[in-house]
Amino acid sequence: MNISLTEDLKAFVDSRIQARGYSSASEYMRDLVRRDEERAKEDRFKRLIQEGLESPLLPPDYDIGAHLKAQSAKRRSRQN
Repeated sequence: MNISLTEDLKAFVDSRIQARGYSSASEYMRDLVRRDEERAKEDRFKRLIQEGLESPLLPPDYDIGAHLKAQSAKRRSRQN
C-alpha cells in the first residue's frame, strides 16, 4: 500500500516518528490504524449500549427463566 502525503503532512509524520520513537513511517501508520480500529470498536459498543437503553423494558415481574423453559419445551415438542 502506498500513501501520498503533502510536504506538510510528511514533515508532521517525520516529527511524530522522531518524538515518539517509531522506527519507521510504516510503524507509525500501523499504530494509527490500530488506534482507529479500537475507537471503532468502542463506538460500536457505545451504540449497542445506547440501543439497549432505548429498547422497551420488560416488566419487573417478568420471569425470564420461565420464558426460556417454555421456549425450550416448544422446541423439544417440535422435534418430536
